[in-house]
Order: sequence, then C-alpha cells, then structure tokens
Amino acid sequence: MDTRILLKIAKTHLMARKKQTAIAALGVTFGIGTFIILVSFMTGLNGLLDGLILNRTPHIRIYNEIKPSDLQPVQRSKDFDSAVHVIHSVKPKFSKLSIYNNQPLMEVLRKDKRVRGVTPIVGARVFYVSGATQLNGNLSGIHILEQVKLFNFGDYITKGKAESLANNENGIIIGAGVAKKLSIAMGDYVQVVSTTGQTLKLKIVGFFQSGLADIDNMQSYVNLKTAQRIQGQPKDFITDIHVKLFDIEQALPMTIEIRKRFGLNAIDIKAANAQFETGTSIRNLITYAVSIALLIVAGFGIYNILNMLIFQKMNDIAILKATGFSGVDVRNIFLYQAMMIGVAGGILGLIIGYFVSVLISKSPFVTEALPTIKTFPVNFDIKFYIIGSIFAILTTFFAGLMPARKASKIDPVEILRGQ
Repeated sequence: MDTRILLKIAKTHLMARKKQTAIAALGVTFGIGTFIILVSFMTGLNGLLDGLILNRTPHIRIYNEIKPSDLQPVQRSKDFDSAVHVIHSVKPKFSKLSIYNNQPLMEVLRKDKRVRGVTPIVGARVFYVSGATQLNGNLSGIHILEQVKLFNFGDYITKGKAESLANNENGIIIGAGVAKKLSIAMGDYVQVVSTTGQTLKLKIVGFFQSGLADIDNMQSYVNLKTAQRIQGQPKDFITDIHVKLFDIEQALPMTIEIRKRFGLNAIDIKAANAQFETGTSIRNLITYAVSIALLIVAGFGIYNILNMLIFQKMNDIAILKATGFSGVDVRNIFLYQAMMIGVAGGILGLIIGYFVSVLISKSPFVTEALPTIKTFPVNFDIKFYIIGSIFAILTTFFAGLMPARKASKIDPVEILRGQ
C-alpha cells in the first residue's frame, strides 16, 4: 500500500485521540528533556572538577627521587656471594635534589613532536613569617607565563596578574588560605624562610585559589630565580620538569621511555590522579544510567498507550483488512504512529532541554572555594543532542513494535462477527 496513505491513516488515528497522543508525546519529551539537562549539567560539573586537577597537573612530571641504593656494599663483594645478607638501617644514598643535565634534557623534550610544552620547577619547603605569625608551606619557583600558557594558571589568580610576578623578582603570588591566616593584603610584604636558613622579604603581587583547601593553605609561587636564591642554589638547580603533551594518551608510554632513556623518575597524569579519574568515571556511569532509565520508562508509557489504542481501534483494523489492507500495512500504520509520537516528543524534549540548560548555565554559582567560577557549569556538546534523538526514535520504535505486530495479526472476520 502507498506509504502516504498509511501515514495519513496513522495521523488520523492520533488526532482522533489527542489527549492520549499528547500524554504519550509528553512522556518522550520528559525523558529526552531530562536526559539533556542531566547529562549536560553532570558532564559540565565533571569537566569543572577535572579542570581543578587535570588542567593544572602536568601530563608527565620528571623528578629526582632520593632513595636507598639498590645494591649495598656487601652485595657488591664476590666474597659474600654465597652468604645470607642481613642489612639493617639502610640510609638513602647521597644525592642532590636537582635533576642532572636538566637543560639538555628539556631541549630534547621540546624537540619531541608529541610535546606541547616543557617548563622547569623549583620546589622548596619554607616558612611564611608575618609579624608574630609563622606558617609552614610549599614554595614553587616557576616561569609564570609558561604556566599560564600550558596549565591555565591565570584562571586561579583571584587578585593581581601573572605579568606582575613575571616583572618582579621579589614578588610572590600566595595562596588565599595562607593570606587569610597571615592577615596580609595586596602590596604587603611577607618573609619567606627556607629550611636552609635563607630569608627573603617578598611583595604580595597576587592571590590564587585552586579550590582545594590543602593547596591554598600552603602553596605559593615565585619566579624561578627567586626560588633558587631562597635555597642558595645556582641557576641550573631544577627539582622538577613538567611536560604537557598534545595527546594525554601518550603520557604513559612516554613516561616509560623517559625512565629507560634518562634514568630519572617520571610519573604520568593518570597514575598521579588514578582515584580522581575513577570518581569521574563512576559519576558519568551513574548519569547515563539514570538518563537511560528515564527513556525506558517513557517507552513503557508509549507501549501502554498504543496497546489501548489498538483495543479501541479493533473495528477500524477489521475494516482496513476487509478493504484490502494487509497485516504488514496495519503493522506499519501503528509503527508510524509510534514514530510520530517519538519524533514530536523528542524534538520538543530537545528544545526544552536546551533552554533549561541555558537557564542553568546563566544561574549564579557563588562559592568561596571557586571564586573564578561565576555560573553553573553546563556542557553543550552536540553529541548529547544526537544521542537523545537516537534514543527517542529507538525507544518509541521498540515500544510500538509489539502492539503493531499484535494489530497485524487480528482476524477481521472474528471482529465483524462479534459486532
């Protein structure tokens, strides 16, 4: 039978029961709309949380770890090869914290096509002194403009500018938690004392807040040369090298390569943040599971409504078959009805989901832990809308398939005889 005729009959059936049709379509609308809102918001939130850790974490961190020697003197002697070695109180071997030949190493890494950028770090344990208050903390010497470029450091500066530190060798960008405990403000001075006894008086040129209290209560940043000066070290003193790659998936193989090639300790971003990545995966799994459950519930609603529609349209089905419509034609009529409901409800759900997501994205999100975030995070990835459309079509198709097959098997003689 001509498809246009079947579509017209399907449309006529739906318009004859407008209330039931609207309820079925609203079930799909609710499922798709909620799916879009939930997935967009949850993935946006996950992106925000990931950014707090992953954006400011190097893909590969290279460092020189002080640890006991793998082979002790007694193990090197051939005279004791057959003896049982019992070694007590093993001490770490004498070694500098600095990475040897760090400049040639960084040049080699910068020439690697997988590497987006390389930046050196000088880490130090220090004490912050302001008046009678003294706090212990961590100080990092950095190339501030490279950190802004590679690790979005500027997003965490709540007061001041990155350029202020780049242009001031006696400047410091200090954690908001440290500043609060020391009761210091922009332009004030703070004394920084290293564990070796070196003391410097530094000017506050900025505050930063990462959203992680343990970091904000201890961490501060100065220029690379300033950190070397605080520790009384030469210009080639580097404790860490941070590497940013174009493809994060290359972090693990490149980390293994660096260990073997240069004999240094290196750790990739996934190993350093394994627990955090697991949490993100679980949140995404829960989001998709709840969203799919909503679509399935909407599908059952369509199934029930189409079943009732078939029961009410027994006479129409019998007349259609008696006038030459085949069982396949009848099945297609009810499938078209299901698809019409799915398409109409799905489109409306996508529209509602989008506008509610926009409304959420413009809603104020004020929290002391994340001062740079002004509104709720929402992810408007087009793939969510494509997935929602596919789910709407598939859900309604399978929800209408069984009632449609049931309608195609109805015997018109028995229906008309019963009348």
